[in-house]
Amino acid sequence: MAKERLGVLCSGRGTDLQSIIDAIGRGEVAGEIAVVLADREGAYALTRAREAGIPAACIDRKAYERRELFEEALIAALEEAGVTLVVLAGFMRILTPLFVRHFTGRILNIHPALLPSFPGAHAHRDVLAYGVKVSGCTVHFVDEGTDSGPIILQAAVPVLDGDTEETLGARVLEQEHILYPKAIQLYCEGKLRVEGRHVRIIE
Repeated sequence: MAKERLGVLCSGRGTDLQSIIDAIGRGEVAGEIAVVLADREGAYALTRAREAGIPAACIDRKAYERRELFEEALIAALEEAGVTLVVLAGFMRILTPLFVRHFTGRILNIHPALLPSFPGAHAHRDVLAYGVKVSGCTVHFVDEGTDSGPIILQAAVPVLDGDTEETLGARVLEQEHILYPKAIQLYCEGKLRVEGRHVRIIE
């Protein structure tokens, strides 16, 4: 069976990307990264990819007048690389229906909170402001909403007295680096079945 070809979209440091690169290197993910794309040139994720010998490019959002044109450029680059699964790894852009429909059922994202609680770009801040005792991370399929797609896996992390966004974020990130490769491997093995809002894991 042909390996899944991953296209990883990033905006920043690329630590989740690195966890996927490392997991593939250990033989824990039966896929290959075909291309890494970032929406800004300064994203360190591009450096990580290039150091690992993975094709990488910047498709700068600022270079496009409209979001649809930017997404069309992303789609073209992913298709050219033969991508079969799109992996969002710290990609700080909301994708429009144009993009989501092109890759329906083939986009994964990881969010640094226990969805459906605390969606959006400031999860750790919102978690601390609300005063919950448990946070974590969620891997989900991407749909046309914001952090609203069917949930694949979750991991819980305690919120400690005195936590800051940085300290909580660091503990959550540790779990992200474990959880995301696991979810990608389940997809690569064909073990995920979406039934409405539910994702069944087939053993």
